[in-house]
Amino acid sequence: MKIKICGLFNPCDIDYVNEALPDYIGFVFAESRRQISHETAREFKKRLDPRIKTAGVFVNADIEDIKYLFGAGIIDLAQLHGSESYEYIEKLQGIPIIKTILPGESCNSVINADCFLFDSGAGTGKTFDWSTIPKTNKPYFLAGGINLENIHEAVKTNCYCIDLSGGAEVDGIKNRDKIIELVQICRGE
Repeated sequence: MKIKICGLFNPCDIDYVNEALPDYIGFVFAESRRQISHETAREFKKRLDPRIKTAGVFVNADIEDIKYLFGAGIIDLAQLHGSESYEYIEKLQGIPIIKTILPGESCNSVINADCFLFDSGAGTGKTFDWSTIPKTNKPYFLAGGINLENIHEAVKTNCYCIDLSGGAEVDGIKNRDKIIELVQICRGE
């Protein structure tokens, strides 16, 4: 099982993930309390262990902005949380795409995404009924309110990757011990 720690915005967050070695981390470029600039992301990426892949988190972003970040090696894949369409994703050809699907939404209109992220709603931190995850042949990330109390149940969904943000924090700040414990649980350690 893979794990992603999303919403890194403090320099010490990079130290924590370099120690824990999740498979993915996320830089939020969309408006959020965890939003970072291109320059901060560039500096973080320089310090990041190269074994960790970086996802850029976007909401209806300018396509050229995503292409720039990918071309500059700041992100390895794009995570789309808005109303991005099949046509929008086509314009990002060559960039691995994770497309967020909210409860009740269909995957069919964005089937050209490389994988999906099933979430209760970007940044809400709310857990949704995982039994409602749509059937798909594509790998999927599971997000939304996953934390130390429910991660064992999340792992049972057979998702490709557990995606955490607030569940890896204490008082809105990433927490080293939580990150390490969450990564160990996903790896069955």
